[in-house]
Amino acid sequence: MKAFSSLVSKADQATELVLLDPTDYEKWAKSASTKQKELIAKQSFEGKRGQKAWVQTEDTTYVLIGWDKKNDLAALGHLPFGLPEGQYRTNQKLSEIQLLGWGMGAYSFDRYKSPKRFPAQIEIRDDALREKVQAITESVFLARDLINTPASDMSPSHIESEIHAMAEKQDAVFSCWTGDELLDQNCGAIHAVGRASVDPPRLIELKWGHNNHPKICLVGKGVTFDSGGLDLKSAAGMRQMKKDMGGAAIAIALAHLIMKRNLPVQLRLLIPAAENSISGNAFRPGDILTTRKGLTVEIDNTDAEGRLLLCDALALADEEKPELIVDFATLTGAARSAVGTEISAMFTHSDLIAEKLYKQGESNADPLWRLPLHESYNKMLESKVADLVNSASSGYAGAITAALFLKNFLEDSSNWVHFDVMAYNLNTTPGKPEGGEGMAMRAVFAYLEETYGQT
Repeated sequence: MKAFSSLVSKADQATELVLLDPTDYEKWAKSASTKQKELIAKQSFEGKRGQKAWVQTEDTTYVLIGWDKKNDLAALGHLPFGLPEGQYRTNQKLSEIQLLGWGMGAYSFDRYKSPKRFPAQIEIRDDALREKVQAITESVFLARDLINTPASDMSPSHIESEIHAMAEKQDAVFSCWTGDELLDQNCGAIHAVGRASVDPPRLIELKWGHNNHPKICLVGKGVTFDSGGLDLKSAAGMRQMKKDMGGAAIAIALAHLIMKRNLPVQLRLLIPAAENSISGNAFRPGDILTTRKGLTVEIDNTDAEGRLLLCDALALADEEKPELIVDFATLTGAARSAVGTEISAMFTHSDLIAEKLYKQGESNADPLWRLPLHESYNKMLESKVADLVNSASSGYAGAITAALFLKNFLEDSSNWVHFDVMAYNLNTTPGKPEGGEGMAMRAVFAYLEETYGQT
């Protein structure tokens, strides 16, 4: 099902939607006929959010939609599958975020199962607004599709193919280091994590944009399936580990949106991709890895593998000295304990960037919360035999120590933002169906748009 199928420029046979809160509904009801009031009463409509009621006049039919006058995804996000198939319009002025709620609510994952129906369509006559909402919706759908696809069809080589196809479509430059090529490039951490898999690990790169534009680099954790390695996860803990490449999916989708909207930036996308498998050559607790940065890392736990992928990729990103580095990762359960599953944990040394990102998260219904890079906790990453351990033995501050681990691989972390995300909706809410989710993507895009403008 296409991302743009729920958004149309013109709908000649559209049914009218009328958005009313309880107060507006009381005013509307005063002029309604007795028959209309009886019909609405049978539908239990009171103007509350999530309610809807069909109304018939002599020559037309329209739908009352209850809402709370909030500018959020929930205003329309329940309607693409809450209304019958067909086309709809409203004469009321709708915001970008409300229309995006409709677009995002039209998603279903249909790769392995035919859809029962198509989503309802809404008319957006403002071409510029429709094109932007459509571009964001397509990118959200891309992230969701990548996350929802099982590891059998979303291996490191599949991710490479996705990025290669995107590069060709957007006239971007593509490259990839695969298998032992990673050792030749001193990316020993990425290699170690993925070497036990039949599908070799790789570091995938896409470059796009004009040389005179500011450099930004996006990095995404691409663990296509996480067994935990030799420190094996439980069956329950492994069940949804197809989503452990959620950070890569978000970074890929954000890169797609940047190119689609032609932001005036010099974009670099780095995706370290690997499957954390088990075989005779799997990396072990106690092993010491040499990273691209030259730092050595003692393995305390093979299930703390995502930061090993990211550390090599971040070191490579830092070598070009970009104006901004942003990484996304489904990195720690500790972040979920701290902020829950619906908020993205954010780490950065820049108060200005953090404040702007937070505001964009709030205004775009993509919530972020800053956690501290508390330097004193670096002592938990000390090793007696290497420069660092990959996982602190303490059970405390797991998201912070993971972020501090990554910070060691950057010469200057003042321009770095790290997101520790769930990348998954545990249940369906308006605009956000259960399954993979591009968390923090829309907030970061809005920040980039605000900071760098458009061509």
